[in-house]
Amino acid sequence: MQRKAYVPGVAALLAALLAGCTGGSGDGATADDSNPGRPGVAAEAARPGKYRTLPEPCSAVGDKTLDSLLPGIKEIPDEEQRAKAYAGEATLAYDTDRKVGCRWKVESAEATHHLFADFERVVSYDNTVSDDSQAEQLFAERVEAADLPAPVVPDPASASSSEAGSPSGTPSSGTPSSGTPSSGTPSSGTPSSGTATSGASGTPSAPASGSPSSATASSSPSAGLTPTDLQPRLLDDLGDEAFVDDELSNSGSTAKRRTVTVVFRTSNVVVTIEYAEQPATLGVEPDSKEMQDMARKLASQLADSLSG
Repeated sequence: MQRKAYVPGVAALLAALLAGCTGGSGDGATADDSNPGRPGVAAEAARPGKYRTLPEPCSAVGDKTLDSLLPGIKEIPDEEQRAKAYAGEATLAYDTDRKVGCRWKVESAEATHHLFADFERVVSYDNTVSDDSQAEQLFAERVEAADLPAPVVPDPASASSSEAGSPSGTPSSGTPSSGTPSSGTPSSGTPSSGTATSGASGTPSAPASGSPSSATASSSPSAGLTPTDLQPRLLDDLGDEAFVDDELSNSGSTAKRRTVTVVFRTSNVVVTIEYAEQPATLGVEPDSKEMQDMARKLASQLADSLSG
């Protein structure tokens, strides 16, 4: 009787052990893989941006640069006011490692000039998105907000027609068909009559439609249009990506104010420069090319200082 009671107990114990071993071997991998704390399973964090701090904004622009951008700053009579003009005014910043800026303003007899430089360090709070990628998204938003015009591309059809117009125009004024020996014989048309016809009606009309002077005039921009190379556009020679915007405003009876904005990104830092000029005389329009060149030169200096 004891033997009968013992055997079933051993069989039950062996069955339990067998079931435990089978369950442990089958579920072990699943249990390990479900642990998010394992280094091998956790997703690799995105790389941080290159820049961890920002420059002091009011010291980022040197005095010589301010002399060229802000005419009249050296002529401010009061020494204290002149020093204040060079120092600029820092914008309100709650975290100087994330966003800083500085403003300058100088009034002279000819015009009032404004300069603003802003630095923003972009940080991604998503471990799967790098700081650079987050900065790229911010820059794309700036481009969209600027609403840059589409690049002006010459029309191939008009270009080809103008090129074809010159050769065709020349033969039409003196082609063999109008002055060939067969048609220019004394019986059908003397050289004098053939020359008069082609010279009076053909030759003058050819320069009007295909002469170099008329072709140049038709391809040059109109006086009221901004030249293509000065239009707001993307730039490929500044930072990782950049663009320039140019706006001419006319507020009521005051003189026109031109504002040139250059925005560029280098790694995870986005820099914005705004350069404005408002002449003191009505009817005077600030020069677009000069202002763009000066703003882009400053942007290149700031980009080099960040990279250094």
